[in-house]
Amino acid sequence: MATDAGITATDGATTPVQPTSGPRPAAPGANGRADSAAIRIRGARANNLQNVDVDLPRNRLIVITGVSGSGKSSLAFDTLLAEGQRQYIDSLSVYARQFFDQRERPDVDRIEGLQPAVAIDQSQGSHSPRSTVGTITEAYDYLRLLYARTGEMACAECGEPISQQAPEEIEQAILALPADSRAMLLAPLVQGRKGKHAELLEEARKAGFVRVRIDGLTYPIEDAPPLGAQKTHDIDAVIDRVVIRDGLEERLSESVRLAVRHGDGVVRVVYQTPEDREKASSDAGGSAYDPEHGWREKLYNTRYACPSCKTGVAEVEPRTFSFNSPYGACPACDGMGVDEGFDPELVLPDLSLSLAQGAIAPWRSSTPAAKKKQDKALAPLLAGKPFDAQTPLEQWPEEALQTLLTGEADALQKGGFLGLLLLLEEAHRGAKSDAARERLDAYRGKVTCPDCNGSRLRPEARSCRVNGMAIHELTSLSIRDAHARLSDLEFDDDRRAVAEPIVREVVRRLKFLQESGVGYLSLGRPADTLSGGELQRVRLATGIGSGLVGVMYLLDEPSIGLHPRDNRRLIDSMRGLQRQGNTVIVVEHDEEVMRAADWLIDIGPGAGDKGGLVVAEGTPDEVAAHPTSVTGRYLRGESILPTPEKRRRTAKSRSLEIEGAELHNLKSLSVTIPLGALVCVSGVSGSGKSSLVMGVLAKALAKKLNGAAAKPGPYSALRGVAQLDRFVKVDQSPIGRSPRSNAATYTGAFDEIRKLFAGAKLSRQRGYKLGRFSFNVKGGRCEECQGQGVQKIEMNFLPDLFVPCDACGGARFNRQTLAVRYKQRSIADVLAMQVDEAVEFFKDVAAIHRPLAALADVGLGYLRIGQPSNKLSGGEAQRIKLAAELGAPKPGSAFYVLDEPTTGLHADDVRRLLGVLHRLVDAGNTVLVIEHHLDVMRSADWLIDLGPEGGDGGGCLVAAGTPEEVAQVDASHTGQWLRKVLG
Repeated sequence: MATDAGITATDGATTPVQPTSGPRPAAPGANGRADSAAIRIRGARANNLQNVDVDLPRNRLIVITGVSGSGKSSLAFDTLLAEGQRQYIDSLSVYARQFFDQRERPDVDRIEGLQPAVAIDQSQGSHSPRSTVGTITEAYDYLRLLYARTGEMACAECGEPISQQAPEEIEQAILALPADSRAMLLAPLVQGRKGKHAELLEEARKAGFVRVRIDGLTYPIEDAPPLGAQKTHDIDAVIDRVVIRDGLEERLSESVRLAVRHGDGVVRVVYQTPEDREKASSDAGGSAYDPEHGWREKLYNTRYACPSCKTGVAEVEPRTFSFNSPYGACPACDGMGVDEGFDPELVLPDLSLSLAQGAIAPWRSSTPAAKKKQDKALAPLLAGKPFDAQTPLEQWPEEALQTLLTGEADALQKGGFLGLLLLLEEAHRGAKSDAARERLDAYRGKVTCPDCNGSRLRPEARSCRVNGMAIHELTSLSIRDAHARLSDLEFDDDRRAVAEPIVREVVRRLKFLQESGVGYLSLGRPADTLSGGELQRVRLATGIGSGLVGVMYLLDEPSIGLHPRDNRRLIDSMRGLQRQGNTVIVVEHDEEVMRAADWLIDIGPGAGDKGGLVVAEGTPDEVAAHPTSVTGRYLRGESILPTPEKRRRTAKSRSLEIEGAELHNLKSLSVTIPLGALVCVSGVSGSGKSSLVMGVLAKALAKKLNGAAAKPGPYSALRGVAQLDRFVKVDQSPIGRSPRSNAATYTGAFDEIRKLFAGAKLSRQRGYKLGRFSFNVKGGRCEECQGQGVQKIEMNFLPDLFVPCDACGGARFNRQTLAVRYKQRSIADVLAMQVDEAVEFFKDVAAIHRPLAALADVGLGYLRIGQPSNKLSGGEAQRIKLAAELGAPKPGSAFYVLDEPTTGLHADDVRRLLGVLHRLVDAGNTVLVIEHHLDVMRSADWLIDLGPEGGDGGGCLVAAGTPEEVAQVDASHTGQWLRKVLG
């Protein structure tokens, strides 16, 4: 039977999949009949939801929108996702449930037709620096398998191909040790496996072995300690212990063959030369077989060995290429690729200075005695050289600068110069006070591991190649280039059957990543360096590649970080998930994504207590026609942000100029930024915007204006800084990591509120001070809950339960403190107020009204004053920082940097945000924003467009000027979209 491409089999039936445009599905439950293909929510009350009833069509692309704080995420994540995950966990055994971070049952009467839920949100989650794009997508797991099964090993020392060693060659290598060397021959029985291994030890005893080495320690086999079942262990059988001398050949031959037989072709030799024995501590007595006592170790393999060095390697396995395993990770940096140490660029920040002028930054504040020691240490380096302590470092030869940092070869033996980095490390270790150590810490940072050069892997893994390329070289390519490289791989007949299915799977995943708009990333890119939008799109590509059917995917603003040009790719990716037979629910504000939806739900009408209702639902056209929907007004073009009639004049004499920026993909970029203006940096994803603004400019300004110990990316010059007084970065990092902090404490309003209550009549009568009204210190807070307002009840295999504190009823303060009133309100009543209510309540107290009014101005009037900061979104945290600047204006000219401030904002909120940014500029400041939102770009005074593409195709200045001027540049993708909105 012919199958239509637009038909997807699901639940045993065929359901037409709607295209991006054209007819939309009928409303679920139309004509009064219950729809069996719908997710039905009844009585949802999570957070501010007001008993919401709504039906969602299954296997469709659904967009939930609404103004900030209206309840979108409460419906999608706190209701649908929470119930979906709770139902899954409840299906597990009681024993299994205790290993999950369990969710409470959401506040909803019932949800019917719910599918298994998968969230692809903005959260960085548990991704550590060990997670990479390759590990998240599992493409790296397939690459490890490919290299383990088809890779060609080479010696890490000499580069010769690894070949098998015969037992006779192993014997000769051992006999070649210096005379009187002690050696212990071992047969590896277990390598890096968990378990008690009691049966294996018993078999070894029955085989006649007298001793075993367990995790590096040697025991008589009868006295072997019990092993932990959950720990990994290495177990070797001791075959023989010998002293290298004449006449040993026959005995050694028999011992090697016995070791080869029991070690499955592998022989481990632990040895100590006479010279090592002399150097070892006298109390060791040669009984401890470890490096600290002068013992060395070599591995010989009848399968893998270098013909020149005679050094063997363990059998190549997938874990050999894992930087998260001790069998593959670089031992120097533990698989991190970077190490903590003194950063050369912080130690020598200004090469135009000489040593005498203080070129070595950590030594500038040295005492006369320390200065004398430092000069003595530098003397061997300067002796007989054509430069001296008065010569600027930029005039030193490159080799001499490197020697200054790392020292002379054999410096210890010859009494030469040890190197600045080593001298500073010794000073750091030997610091006699915390203050001295902290002073040196300012010059330390993450530096590339010198052993693995950032590859994270052991030498053995780095020396294995497939078609001439090592695995770390492949993962350092962009996804686009890696896809092309792998697609062209060819294998001989012996390896083709193994390689082709592995390569096919990797290529498929890389294709999905390209289609999701992140082809400029590399598989080796650490996950914690990705933006929220990039991480979400990587996970989206993983979801498409998994091939799951009948799943409910929930996405949180996937368009964040995407240029309008790339939105179509995103929509196609979400369509790909839906066409597989899944329900895709997206919380989103982007107009193009909303118009592409099968079903659109507008939550509102306002924020906080004024929201939580379904204002409109239906096809995008139906929502656009709804008379009271704020979203509908924007969709039908009634509410639009007007293009400024006049833009601020920019003068070259009052500007900031950065030259030669070369971080990541920036190609010696030079940019002029007018001061006293709203400046927007735009460009397609991966074009270099964050590299320029956050990686180079922001760090350089923080270093020069704020005295921060920042390390900006490479650049050649920065001019115009003298015209600025301070630098402020307004990012989306949390305003506090503790639930005790909130918007009022961050803006300083709560300090003034506490002063108000401390000055009340009853407080003066009772002698209450400021500390009485803090829930962070003893005295006025409730000690039963320590000012938290809730108490945690551990429920074993059920989720922990948080209930209001019995003593204070959730008020956080004790009865005596709550007795103090201001306008009939206690301190707890004030913390429970929404910002909008508090603005009116404190209208006569300027010190409190000003910061609260600033919070309302940035669109956060719906927040409760006491809402914990760890429950704020990144966009909310960023706007609170803006409010703090507005509420406490400082004199002078400041330079503000914001990274996508429209994150999480509805079009109506963007209008309010732009008003705030223009207020900052009107006060004499400069505001620089990284942004893709067309309304922000066309409202800017000056636009800097980077590109033209992402990754290697970006990093150049495409256009700069007013939005109208950029719109005329044909090579600018931003300009092409601006033409549509500038009219």
